[in-house]
Amino acid sequence: MGQRFIEYSSKGLLVPDDLTVELWRHSIEAQVVTAKFKPDIDALVLDGIPRNPNQARLMGEMIDVRQVFHLSCPNRDELVRRLRKRALKDNRLDDANETVIRQRLETYDRETKPVLDYYRDIVKRIDALQPPIKVLHDIIASIWKGRNGTLTFHD
Repeated sequence: MGQRFIEYSSKGLLVPDDLTVELWRHSIEAQVVTAKFKPDIDALVLDGIPRNPNQARLMGEMIDVRQVFHLSCPNRDELVRRLRKRALKDNRLDDANETVIRQRLETYDRETKPVLDYYRDIVKRIDALQPPIKVLHDIIASIWKGRNGTLTFHD
């Protein structure tokens, strides 16, 4: 399966959705076996998958998605600035190019943003322009509330 993945990615091709989701499933199963993820007590937070509605449908056969967090930054210039800053900090110079960033944002709008419509009833919008600790607070508080707990942070 890994070789099939490399066959696509090494040619710069998109890996088919069914293979992507299958690799994800194997990764989660391995984490369960090694007790890195305990489904009975842990919350599974995904980042970067699903990337499109078809992947969301495929994953829906495997997991019960309870909440989707949309880290919203409608100010594209600020988003580009932050991504360039992160690229420099993480030494990912290919990600520091503004043209590349804007192309990725167009790809997101076209291919990934429709995932929000797919999950429309469970999307929680988080203002990504807040300080990072506040973004994290909002996410954790929402997860905790969804588990019928009470979480209080004081500003």
